[in-house]
Amino acid sequence: MWLKIVIVVLFIALVISLFSGLFFLMQDRGTTMRTWQSLKVRLILATCLMGFLFYGFFTGELGSKAPWDQRYLDSNEASQSKP
Repeated sequence: MWLKIVIVVLFIALVISLFSGLFFLMQDRGTTMRTWQSLKVRLILATCLMGFLFYGFFTGELGSKAPWDQRYLDSNEASQSKP
């Protein structure tokens, strides 16, 4: 459960960083380095988010229940074949 909370918090922080970069870009008009700093923060957050997503998928804490996912189809067939 903690992994999903961390992923949601990182995603929200990523969106906030995106809009702060847009704000700095429009307000400063290239006179300061705040836009670049916002980009650095956004890249770090995106890297952390991808790392946590990969960790979740490889450890099995996160999964897919998509119809085309073979693991989901195998478990469904096994549960339906039992009387």
